[in-house]
Amino acid sequence: MRMIREVLRLKLECGLSDRQIAKTAGMARSSVGEYLRRFRESELVWPLSPALQDRDLETCLFPPPPAMPSEQRPVPDWPTVHAEMRRKGMTLMLLWQEYKAANPDGFQYSWFCDTYQGWRQRRDLVMRQTHRAGEKLFVDFCGQTVPITDPGTGEIRQVQIFVAVLGASSYTYAEAVETQGLADWIGAHVRAFQFFGGCPEVLVPDNLKSGVTKVCRYEPDIQSSYAEMAAHYGVAVVPARVRKPKDKAKVEAGVFLVERWILARLRHRIFCSLSALNRAIAELIEDLNRRPFKKLPGCRHSAFESQDRPALKALPAVPYEFAE
Repeated sequence: MRMIREVLRLKLECGLSDRQIAKTAGMARSSVGEYLRRFRESELVWPLSPALQDRDLETCLFPPPPAMPSEQRPVPDWPTVHAEMRRKGMTLMLLWQEYKAANPDGFQYSWFCDTYQGWRQRRDLVMRQTHRAGEKLFVDFCGQTVPITDPGTGEIRQVQIFVAVLGASSYTYAEAVETQGLADWIGAHVRAFQFFGGCPEVLVPDNLKSGVTKVCRYEPDIQSSYAEMAAHYGVAVVPARVRKPKDKAKVEAGVFLVERWILARLRHRIFCSLSALNRAIAELIEDLNRRPFKKLPGCRHSAFESQDRPALKALPAVPYEFAE
């Protein structure tokens, strides 16, 4: 531990950078940073007292772990840690420091990281993507349609269901539109942005013709009006790859939930107008977003309020208007 005193001297007397100290002392820069961080958090002052031996200095900066048995130490609330990790700029180091501040007898950083990673992998056997708050909005149409009956003629026409899901919170929007054509496709996006009260950084659509005119893994051609709409809202369009359902797993799950918890509940009702159908969908989408998560605390609405909403970009003063 003689190197602790030398690191402190090089930093506090010589004014070297962490990188220069690491090169001079022949050690990792992370170790230099750890020594300096522990010194700042201690009650020691520089210059050190001549009576302070190297062993005592080591004990001050690296106190022995508590004698409390591991089974009695407080365990972090992993679902809360997982939810916090979705925030921009959040790190496991910061969460561990907050955990240790609240629980001085708690576990160390390496245990915290390893146990969290193990907990996350045990949540499900499939690969889970990590989505940053406010980053991605996944959009698609349901495969299932809904009939609209003309009250005068009795004619029935099938309308499409547009679904949009935010990546971090899974907050979901759905509405019925007449077709999957360009005007309805763009109009649904504009209303979705208004529903969320902001814009994400990236739109992830499927490769339907209204959004993507040329499918390519590396350089897809975005439909010109769709690209203009994205530029108006300051978002990027990154289509999902062909035959890669995991690229849009969020909206696939959103479509499944909309079909199960909304369209299935409306199957016996007869709608005579698109507006009446959308009013019914709006009531049920609110119920869907407030349904508690099964494996995480809270619901889509609470996760949206704490994670995605603060990270969304502001809407432009004037909404985009589609024109032919």
